[in-house]
Amino acid sequence: MKLNMGRYDRIIRVIIAVVFAVLYLTNVITGTLGIVLLALAAIFLLTSLVGFCPLYFPFRLTTKKK
Repeated sequence: MKLNMGRYDRIIRVIIAVVFAVLYLTNVITGTLGIVLLALAAIFLLTSLVGFCPLYFPFRLTTKKK
């Protein structure tokens, strides 16, 4: 698994994940949309920690500087 996410891409994903989690935990967003956003936050957090985005791979995209 080759890293394909740059520093800023990873930071932005963590910020978005935290925002989604806070919105869900403070009951601003509830129901099905809340669950979907919470799952998306978990995916964003996981991909940013690993540094690999599976959606970038088939398209050979990378945000990482060489």
